[in-house]
Amino acid sequence: MSQGSDPFAELYGEFADRLRGDRWQPDIDVFETDENLVIRVEVAGVAREDVRVGVDGQALRISGTRRPAEPSDARRLHQMEIASGPFERRVQVPIAFDRDRVSAHLAEGFLTVTLPKREPVQVKIDT
Repeated sequence: MSQGSDPFAELYGEFADRLRGDRWQPDIDVFETDENLVIRVEVAGVAREDVRVGVDGQALRISGTRRPAEPSDARRLHQMEIASGPFERRVQVPIAFDRDRVSAHLAEGFLTVTLPKREPVQVKIDT
């Protein structure tokens, strides 16, 4: 549906592209260092107890809920882009990593998940 025929397009702006069914998808950055693969997730306003991080095979699953902002004295809504409710992102991890040493840290609106790279297994073959 084009924005011209969608009555909510003006209200929601470009945010509608980040809605998937009944869940919204936070923006992420994925980058690699010498030792780790790092996934940084923008989750401003999400409480620590409302975030879950899990590993399923080679996929990292980040989910949770952003609670709606407290009601204010607003009389009319002009634009709404900050989603509330459940969210989920799945990231396929393209490298081998140590599942026992995965860590997550939430600070200043960003969840940073660090996946330590697994050392390559060296096999000596006798000839």
